[in-house]
Amino acid sequence: MPAHPSANLRTLAFVGHAGVGKTTLVEALLAAGGALTAPGTVERGNTVCDYDPLEKEHGHSLKVACAHFERDGVRVHLLDTPGYPDFAGRAMAALDAVESVAIVVSAQRGIELSATRMALWAQTRRLCRFIVVNRIDADDVDLPARVDELRAAFGQECLPVNLPVGGGRDVADCFFEPGGGPSDFGSVEAAHRALVEQVVEVDDALTERYLSGEEIDAQTLHDAFERALREAHIVPILFVSARTGAGIPALVDFIVRLAPNPAEGNPPLFERWPGGDRERAESFTATRSPDDHVLAHVFKVEIDPYIGRVGVVRVHQGTITPDTLLYVGEGRKAVRAGTPMLLQGRETRPLSAAGPGEVCAMSKIDDLAFDAVLHDAPEDAAIHFRPLPLPHAVYGLAVRVKRRGEEQKLAEVLQRLVSEDPSLGVEHDPVTHEAVIRGLGELHVGRVLERIRSQYRLEVDAHPPTIPYRETIGAEAEGHHRHKKQSGGAGQFGEVFLRVAPLARGEGFRFVDEVKGGAIPGTFIPAVEKGVRQALVGGAVAGFPVQDVQVTVYDGKTHPVDGKEIAFITAGRKAFLDAAAKARP
Repeated sequence: MPAHPSANLRTLAFVGHAGVGKTTLVEALLAAGGALTAPGTVERGNTVCDYDPLEKEHGHSLKVACAHFERDGVRVHLLDTPGYPDFAGRAMAALDAVESVAIVVSAQRGIELSATRMALWAQTRRLCRFIVVNRIDADDVDLPARVDELRAAFGQECLPVNLPVGGGRDVADCFFEPGGGPSDFGSVEAAHRALVEQVVEVDDALTERYLSGEEIDAQTLHDAFERALREAHIVPILFVSARTGAGIPALVDFIVRLAPNPAEGNPPLFERWPGGDRERAESFTATRSPDDHVLAHVFKVEIDPYIGRVGVVRVHQGTITPDTLLYVGEGRKAVRAGTPMLLQGRETRPLSAAGPGEVCAMSKIDDLAFDAVLHDAPEDAAIHFRPLPLPHAVYGLAVRVKRRGEEQKLAEVLQRLVSEDPSLGVEHDPVTHEAVIRGLGELHVGRVLERIRSQYRLEVDAHPPTIPYRETIGAEAEGHHRHKKQSGGAGQFGEVFLRVAPLARGEGFRFVDEVKGGAIPGTFIPAVEKGVRQALVGGAVAGFPVQDVQVTVYDGKTHPVDGKEIAFITAGRKAFLDAAAKARP
């Protein structure tokens, strides 16, 4: 397929809480745009975006899915995101691939947690925002109250660009061609006036023309609307029913006519990190020209069982063709790009070239990683995308295989899962020797365990992580031990006197040698320390490692024949245990 010019591309992410109908809305848009003969449903498990078996089983999205349709020569990329807070990391990743964010709200349920969070994050990433109120055909809705709620939460810049008519069976345009009969609430004329007044405020000269009674032509209004979107001076509200199709043609028209193309949106948040040092980050402005150096950003990674690692990228600058040689981040080895692929859920179609604004999948590049920047010029190695403030893991479970011999396979699977999910982490506790999966909640980690069992055929047990307790002491004390062993042959002898003292939390372990006069030969002092360290690992009371303690060895005795390293290791260990028992452990 030929590359689309940037002016004919639109890229949007659909965000909002789980269950508000984002996936169903994307299906309706794909059908209205001619990409589907009929929309699928979540209930039947045949939607384009929820193609993962676990998504079909549970009826909700787990990761970002990409789809597209074309209307009047414009290609529209749609990114469907998961709505549960447990998958916020994956949803946030879509923000760096788009110019616009559609905040989907249920007409029945109103504003919910994920909608509020994603709207805020979209604002901080300087993205154009609009609100889609879904399910306007429901019986128990109060749409005027819903508009008031939206304006109270997101600002008075939130204004309807259409209004429901016929009891939610259709909508009337309030911007370009106001009309369509009486609306279910409010006035189309009043809504049109409010929109125009809000839009012209971005330009003083335009405001003067409007106030003087001059008729503002459609193109001028369009340009002012684009600027108002970029500057967050307007947040349009559109009404739809994804189930019945009400308002869907109007939403398609809005996206094609008013949503910004890549050149009209705010610039992507690239930075230059001199020497790879993020602390010295400098803002970098991409030209967004198809003829410049390539700059593309990886916002999603999947490990396909057949073709391996696949990166989904947004091209911001330059043009990628199958023969383009690309560098991954700060890597110094250029690799051939391969054919960029246009995504329709799980399905792909080859592109002959991908220019600025295109969202495409790329494979056969082993070093692809989430958040990596792909470029074709070695001097661009210091360019990064401003990191997302991803939420931190708050819930963990220790996991182990049921069958012996599959530990290595589990380690490889966990590594794959972490590479796919920016909010998933795996820790290997050096004390408990447990592999701990950490995520954003019980649902998040639970779905990961399901994937391990169903997709990778690994039987695993999971349980709360063992708490890695530590021991310490609360007072100073002295300890002593004489190790003497005689068994008919060569004997062992070593005697150690030492004192212990507590250190501040986090200071670890400190060993001090204050032996005078060679009471313990210098060659045996390391043996004493080794014995003390053995005791630290084994614990003084309950078998947990000891930390934040200073040990000072100050006296001892040896034997000219039986003084040996093993004797001082034993004496050092037992002298420490003697002292620790007296030091309020």
